[in-house]
Formats: sequence, C-alpha cells, structure tokens
Amino acid sequence: PDDAILRQCQVIFFATPHGVALEAAGEFIKKGIKVIDLGADFRLQDQQQYQNWYGIKHTQNELLAQAVYGLPEVYREQIKNANLIANPGCYPSAIILALKPLLEANAIDTKSIIADCKSGVSGAGRAANVATLFCEVNESLKPYNVNHHRHKPETEQALSAIAGVEVDFIFTPHLVPMSRGMLACVYVDLLADIDAQKLFENSYTDEHFVTVLGAGSVPETRSVRGSNFCQIGVKKTADGKRLIIMSAIDNLVKGASGQAVQNMNILFGLDEKSGLEQIGLLP
Repeated sequence: PDDAILRQCQVIFFATPHGVALEAAGEFIKKGIKVIDLGADFRLQDQQQYQNWYGIKHTQNELLAQAVYGLPEVYREQIKNANLIANPGCYPSAIILALKPLLEANAIDTKSIIADCKSGVSGAGRAANVATLFCEVNESLKPYNVNHHRHKPETEQALSAIAGVEVDFIFTPHLVPMSRGMLACVYVDLLADIDAQKLFENSYTDEHFVTVLGAGSVPETRSVRGSNFCQIGVKKTADGKRLIIMSAIDNLVKGASGQAVQNMNILFGLDEKSGLEQIGLLP
C-alpha cells in the first residue's frame, strides 16, 4: 500500500492465503499499525505443527510470540493490548465456545470428547474446486478430513489452555448443501452431576454474542445466519453421565469476518457490537 495511506491507517485485516500475513504483518506492526489476520499464520504456537499442517515454514518467531488468539469470550483482556491478533477458524470458534464453561469448571473428561460438525459450502472458500461444485454438493451430506482437519490442532491448543491440561478430541467435519452456517454437536463424559443449563447460563450471562437457549431448545443455523451470534443448547443423556452441547454460528461471520470486527472493536475501545448489528449477506 501507498505510504500516504498507511500513515492514516490504524489497523489492517489480512484475508489472504496462508503465508501472506506471515511475511507482511511485521512491517505494518513496525509502523504502529495493528494487524488482524483471518488466516492461520499466527494461530498455532508450535512452528513445526504449523509447517506440518500448512506446508509452510514459519519464520516469524517474535511475531508468533506476541500474537493473541482472537476469541473475545476467552481472551478479551489480552486482545485489548494486542498488536497482532490471530482470528480463530470457524470450527474452533463453535467448538471452543461449546466447551469453555465445562473446561473451566473441570466438569468433563478431557480425553473422551467428540465433536461432530456440519458446515456450509462457503467454509471451503471461493476457489474453483470440483468437490464444491453445485452438482457435487447438492442433495448430499459427506464427512471430510475425518479427524485430520487443519482446525483440530488449533482447537486442541485453545482447549488445553483453558483446561490447564492437555485436551484431545475426535473431530468429524461434514459438508452440507447450504451456502453458510455451522452446527457443532459436541459429546462429553461428565465427571460430576452438574446443572449444565445453569453452568452455561452463568458463564455467558455477560456475553452479548453468545445466546444460551432455554432448557429443551436447540440451536439452528438459520437463527444465526448473517449474524455474529453463537447459539448454544445443552442436553444430558438419560443416565446423566454424558452431555451433548450444540453450538450454531455463521461460519462467515462469528467464524470469520464478524469476529475480526469484534476484535477490532475491543482493540480500539469501541462498543463491541459496533458494525455488527446489521450485516448484509454474501452469499
């Protein structure tokens, strides 16, 4: 960008292929410009893990060390003073919000978590790809990258940080024939007899963008379409030993651009809801 433009710039959003922010973000930060990266270049703290999953050697040790994971419901205070924000992926956003209250309460077995997730086709990006052509996805539902999705290590890293112990989970993402939307159904083994409904309501009572539905209600992707909201519902199994957490977001908003704007608002001391009340839909 032109230097004259940069002198007026306070924040830059990277919505670019992996590796672009890795090489360019540092120069903007040196100029005093905040950076919010919607890609994965600064999400994983383990550089070798990043190279294994994204096929790119991570060369920015200092930048990685100062990067803040941009999930406001978990890292709001750190975001306020960040120079570099790693905007979370869509699946991690839905799964982490579904598990945060339980991990903070040490209420679940951290080694027996299962996340069964469905995403609209926009989650695969806009590039031409046979697998996402209309005739390939219409009237069909399919799992993909079973337990080997790039978002798995990112999610485990964040969950482990919240829990204070290593968290591992089975992750099966699915592609569904709709443009946008994401639904995560997360299954956990409870360590104690808890009131899950009250736990979630208390945990998210001050979070504008997380809606804990009433007992017996379930989230729907259409209810959060085009919004920055996450809807959560919980249901115990009949024996009370397991819990099902259902989490719905718009993968393009709370799972991407909306969350990036939410992070910017926090970064600059603005109302967290600014720019996120009315959103045009594309697609």
